[in-house]
Amino acid sequence: GQIDETLEQFRQLAMRSGQSVYLWDPDNGIAALRQSELRIPGSKRLSDALRFILQSMQFAVYLLIDFEDQVKPPNTALLRRFARIRTGNQRKMVFLARKLAFPDEIDALVERMSPGAMANARPRLRDGRWVS
Repeated sequence: GQIDETLEQFRQLAMRSGQSVYLWDPDNGIAALRQSELRIPGSKRLSDALRFILQSMQFAVYLLIDFEDQVKPPNTALLRRFARIRTGNQRKMVFLARKLAFPDEIDALVERMSPGAMANARPRLRDGRWVS
């Protein structure tokens, strides 16, 4: 479905750009999208994965799937810590879900993107670059 297509696009981005892109799911924990056999040991529980991401100093994109039943304390406290980070170290977490439901205190900190909204935004030329 749509989530599989999105994962494939991120996988291609990781291959072409050399960008560090990781996927987390409860069965495998954190794994590199370029080499799925490259896994972070002890990262199957979302709380452990979030702690690993918090401590990581490298720029990376972390995709998370099948996380819905894990969005509860103490994980919500860890997610709030992410939202407070304002350093130059840009770790991005991308939650992929059909219907994204977070508790209110987390929801206010989340930026949402949906494929429909992106498809309807026509690109415009601004300062010699296409922007949507």
